[in-house]
Amino acid sequence: MRLDKLLEQAGYGSRRRIKRLIKSKQISVDGAIVLEEGYNVDTSLQVLKVQKKIIQMNPHAYFMLNKPSGHVSAVKDQEHETVIDLISQADRRPGLFPVGRLDRDSQGLMLITNNGKLAHELLVPNKNIKKTYEAIVNAEVTSADISAFEKGVIFDSGEKCKPAQLKILSSGKAVSHVCLEISEGKFHQVKKMFLTVGKKVIFLKRISMGPLKLDGSLLPGSYRRLTKEELAALKKFFK
Repeated sequence: MRLDKLLEQAGYGSRRRIKRLIKSKQISVDGAIVLEEGYNVDTSLQVLKVQKKIIQMNPHAYFMLNKPSGHVSAVKDQEHETVIDLISQADRRPGLFPVGRLDRDSQGLMLITNNGKLAHELLVPNKNIKKTYEAIVNAEVTSADISAFEKGVIFDSGEKCKPAQLKILSSGKAVSHVCLEISEGKFHQVKKMFLTVGKKVIFLKRISMGPLKLDGSLLPGSYRRLTKEELAALKKFFK
């Protein structure tokens, strides 16, 4: 939220008075003096002080969801239930949306928030935010596949992926269980990566994104608010 709007809601008077507070260098965010009225601040991620007093207002919500298969990563959909439909009415906030996407038949970690600025920082390509997936593949995964992924596979379209880390958890002639870490978010990326080596993903679950790791106690379709520790870990991506 804009600093001036947040302080107005916190009872610090008119915009004119708030402007005077800012110009007199009485407002800081994470210890640094702020001189811009339009500075974006989130007190659940940052320490805001006015005249050395900490201000706590949380206009944003942050939920960790274990997405089940069958739901789409969208706010609204004409045909299917969305991940937002899984958030109870009591927890709904204006502007909630999923950060990134998972295919409708995929499962696992999703961050649901109404903080667009943070979402941008997590998704912008040059940040190289790592995402980890567990997958079941319909063939034997080999050391050759590990090498191919490390070099960066190339799709039929000519688009090249960044190097990815593939780990074999178990492998057999008919099925393999693997763990894959990527730093991109191309459309259907994991599935298309395995298709380039002649294999098909038959189950996909995201288990981490950046500093967030899927809570093992969350059943598919359930969610919880992020902990203070998780919010603190996200803070480094917030500017």
